[in-house]
Amino acid sequence: MASVGFMVCISLERYLMITQPLWFRFRRNIKNSVVVCVVVWILPLLYILLLYFRVHHQILETISAIYFILPFPLFIFFLVGTSKALSAARSVPADEKRRIVAILVVVLLIYTLLFLPGIIWFLVKDARNNLILILTSLTLVNISPLADLMLYIFIRKGVVDKLLASLSCCKMSTNQPMISMSNDTSVSHTQNI
Repeated sequence: MASVGFMVCISLERYLMITQPLWFRFRRNIKNSVVVCVVVWILPLLYILLLYFRVHHQILETISAIYFILPFPLFIFFLVGTSKALSAARSVPADEKRRIVAILVVVLLIYTLLFLPGIIWFLVKDARNNLILILTSLTLVNISPLADLMLYIFIRKGVVDKLLASLSCCKMSTNQPMISMSNDTSVSHTQNI
């Protein structure tokens, strides 16, 4: 639950940073970040308290389904809104645009691939007896920390660019002339040509 909460926070931050840059710059401070982190950690603890006090199973399933299904439209909204704002932005470099959109796409993919089977399990009554869906959703939720690590790697500057460069089908030709290190050699090289 905390993982989903922090993914929403990352997506919201990227969305506000692009669509409301002035508001984001003046409202962003460490106090707000600490409050958001505490709230994200308190929500799962409240759920554990409900488990401890043995609240009816149907109520817990409903709370879980709502908690896990609400971020899905938010992720899509943040991705579409950020993409639209970035396409109109002229001051943001192209590599930074790719990096921001890649982060939001990775968040949406992680959420969809890891948490959607569990959401289906919560919401569809016929799926509760499907052993394959149960095992799949539990396995995917348990590898969520690994996905969080991947998300952290994608947030770092330069990683997305290196990945896109390695996946690019455009390679530099080996026949292109090399740029020399010193001016003396480049002058003598041009004189020889």
